[in-house]
Amino acid sequence: MESYAAGETTPPLLEETIGASLARTVSRHPDREAMVECTTGRRWTYAELDRDVDAVARGLVGAGIAVGDRVGIWAPNCAEWVLTQLATAKVGAILVNVNPAYRTHEFSYAVNQSGLRLLVAASSFKTSDYRAMVDETRDQCRTLERVVYLDTDDWAGLLADGAEVPAEAVAARMAGLGAGDPITIQYTSGTPGYPKGATLSHRNILNNGYFTTELIGFTEEDRLAIPVPFYHCFGMVMGNLGCVTHGATIVIPAPGFDPAVTLQAIQDERCTGVYGVPTMFIAMQHAPDFASYDLSTLRTGVMAGAICPVEVMKRCIDDMHMSEVAIAYGMTETSPVSTQTRGDDDLDRRTSTIGRVHPHVEIKIVDPVTGATVERGETGEFCTRGYSVMLGYWDDPENTAEAIDADGWMHTGDLAVMREDGYCQIVGRIKDMVIRGGENIYPKEIEEFLYAHPDIEDVQVIGVPDERYGEELCAWVKMRAGREPLDADAVRAFASGRLAHYKIPRYVIVVEEFPMTVTGKIRKVQMREESARALGLG
Repeated sequence: MESYAAGETTPPLLEETIGASLARTVSRHPDREAMVECTTGRRWTYAELDRDVDAVARGLVGAGIAVGDRVGIWAPNCAEWVLTQLATAKVGAILVNVNPAYRTHEFSYAVNQSGLRLLVAASSFKTSDYRAMVDETRDQCRTLERVVYLDTDDWAGLLADGAEVPAEAVAARMAGLGAGDPITIQYTSGTPGYPKGATLSHRNILNNGYFTTELIGFTEEDRLAIPVPFYHCFGMVMGNLGCVTHGATIVIPAPGFDPAVTLQAIQDERCTGVYGVPTMFIAMQHAPDFASYDLSTLRTGVMAGAICPVEVMKRCIDDMHMSEVAIAYGMTETSPVSTQTRGDDDLDRRTSTIGRVHPHVEIKIVDPVTGATVERGETGEFCTRGYSVMLGYWDDPENTAEAIDADGWMHTGDLAVMREDGYCQIVGRIKDMVIRGGENIYPKEIEEFLYAHPDIEDVQVIGVPDERYGEELCAWVKMRAGREPLDADAVRAFASGRLAHYKIPRYVIVVEEFPMTVTGKIRKVQMREESARALGLG
């Protein structure tokens, strides 16, 4: 039997825009609670959420933002993030998600590559001084016309821009939009060199959020704690749009993940679901006073980003009451989910597989060399096709053509096996992507950056095992003649403020040569083995 599967086709796809979907939910559930921001105590019903989204939408129109213009958001999780997400969708602006961990090098690239006109940003968060980074790169950001800082009068100023804009102007914008229009650009770590802007449509993300939450039985009665970042599809699609399409409640525990704060939010807000990568669930389960929290209202959630250890899943079910928790797999380029476990799946399927095919999606496992579909049980490249596949990489037809073939199949680069029951397992990666705590990192991007160090002649970056994050980065470095060897602290100092923290190698090994094949290719498999042995990582 071939490694091919097609998902259910009922219920049908939502052939509407995000704004139209929100309007339908507001008409059905105007008085139901739509969003709670736990740190400030602010609350919105769906009618109030729609009112405030419209205010931001009118502000964008008043600020001169046209259909197709790019509007960026560079901030941790907050209510204004959701308002901006929904407002840009209403007026047809393309939301550019800027990773809150980005530094100047990545930020200026994202601005220029996307042609960003207006940026909504926090002034600072944790170790990130966004205002200082914007100021530092302002001359380099050719298209950026305006920055709206959320914690200043700028936000009120944006709303004031819409004071004279009639509501009919937003309605007219919405009426002119189509489900297939681009609505967000999300940067994924690129290879080689720079990140690529996965461009997603209303149809892409509205449906993926809807079906991900359909499969965990969501209704308007559900309340979802979302500690995962909004800048990623996990938060803004599976979370925010999953709730909006069902009339459920978005619960924002904090700007960033904190295990105790998340547990408190679940208890106080009587959440029925919570999202996270495995490391988040591990952190919650190991909180010092974990047993003191009342988590009895939980029943479901989604875990993604890495395979869930058996013991962690057992505690999710037994100690967190998440009897219907699901495992999901995907990538930004596929909106993101392609496979998901179901509510009645056993422990084996939830801990050893990534689930089975999503509704309205096709998947197949192919021979990476011939492209032929392999038999079930055989290893090949995981490919997916359907409504969820991105429109393409923004202004990058070459990389788009490499990722999506002529028949519309997205080639993920992941090596997978489809079992006889249709459930899939990821067994490796064709390319050398590293997954650190749910963040996808392409070593080539880090290598390109470190080449700029004046003391480095050559560098190769690999992933090595890590108990907490799954993988950590290790850089093998060849020094220029006569230069003193670098250590991890020196590399960290060079990259700090210029690369996101999770992209900075934890380990540095100085070498004379890299292991090579007879044809002159770097043997990264051997490098990983030697690194793990030398660093005592098992």
